[in-house]
Amino acid sequence: MNEKDFVELCKKTVAEYANKHLDKTDGKQVTEDDVFIVWMCKTLQNNKAMASTTLFDGMYYEITYNGNKKEIYLDAYKKWENKCIKIACQNCSHAHKVDDITYECDAKEYDINTLNCFVPKEV
Repeated sequence: MNEKDFVELCKKTVAEYANKHLDKTDGKQVTEDDVFIVWMCKTLQNNKAMASTTLFDGMYYEITYNGNKKEIYLDAYKKWENKCIKIACQNCSHAHKVDDITYECDAKEYDINTLNCFVPKEV
């Protein structure tokens, strides 16, 4: 599936889903023009996109096209919060590499409980 066809399919799928789940008493309908693609990629015969709508409902959609099976999957999410979590050492201010639960900085020794490295104190 080419990019243009995939984008059209995403917009149609999200609009249909949103309209089916909207409160009918609101009298609002979503069109494909109300759907926007946030991120998209293609790997081999598969496509994936993240989309949302102009509604103020906090919904976020993940659309995956399985080119082998000619199937499309839709995941619908409700965004509750956008939060920044800094992973930086309080002693040396370097970001730590996350590898499983191993964290590293210039000191090469790290306290997993405090997110700080063991920096030798000058005497």
